[in-house]
Amino acid sequence: MSAPAAGSALRIATRKSVLALWQAEHVAQALRRAHAGLRVDLAPMTTKGDRILDRSLAAIGGKGLFIKELEAALVERRADMAVHSMKDVPGELASGLSIAAMLPREDARDALIARDARGISDLPQGARLGTSSLRRRAQLLAARPDLSIEILRGNVDTRLRRLDAGELDAIVLACAGLIRLGLEARITTRLGPEISLPAVGQGVIGIECRTEDSRMRALLAPLDDAATHVAVEAERAFARRLGGSCQSPIAAWARVDAGRLMLDGLVAEPDGSRLLRDSISGTPSDAERLGRELAERVLAAGAGELLERLRSA
Repeated sequence: MSAPAAGSALRIATRKSVLALWQAEHVAQALRRAHAGLRVDLAPMTTKGDRILDRSLAAIGGKGLFIKELEAALVERRADMAVHSMKDVPGELASGLSIAAMLPREDARDALIARDARGISDLPQGARLGTSSLRRRAQLLAARPDLSIEILRGNVDTRLRRLDAGELDAIVLACAGLIRLGLEARITTRLGPEISLPAVGQGVIGIECRTEDSRMRALLAPLDDAATHVAVEAERAFARRLGGSCQSPIAAWARVDAGRLMLDGLVAEPDGSRLLRDSISGTPSDAERLGRELAERVLAAGAGELLERLRSA
């Protein structure tokens, strides 16, 4: 049996962080609204990515460490679906699993949270800025080469405490997570994509299930936002063609406007000394092709050599 019988509770695999639990409960409520009488329970789990906090994701194996335990629960039928931040989902999913739905995107931008500055340009010379993202590091150093970038891991509260304790002058987090946790007032400024192009899938909640589970896919169908889904598919196709990982400063941001899909993509030197950036537009039905085509352009501009060097470093 691929899903519980009618009347029994559906099980959502989720990380235990406050933000992950918020997202899972948000999905549970959406399912209950869409299907009267449906019972949904959360199955919180701790992932390897949550346990190891003293090193960057790149050093311990990449962002997929946040979802492996959740995917194992799906494969072993201990859960019926898993809720993820799409920016944590690797380009290739485990065999037999698929993203059945993506909820409408929250603000995809990065947020600067500073103690005594109004923006990037106002930070003092040599300011200590915390981020665990090579993508953010590269782009912020391109804008401010003097910044001292420090690794910042842990949940949102842990990161904010380090800033408030004076260990750092500023930190960068995703706007979406802060908004969802009711912490929007902590945002000093929202970084435009011209300064910090977002991560692939940033701001999007995705729901993964077993591909064969037709009942679950039908239950999730009303939650899927078509414009968000095609935008993220374009971003993911871009990153997949590049062979991107946490060791690679890669960014992509797509959106549908007036019936056109627009995609910006970027590959950067980790120290911000070179940013390879391009954009493309087309019809939403061509999302994957557009992502691949934009990747080919960036590769031809020099990203291939850069990424190969990073992979072999």
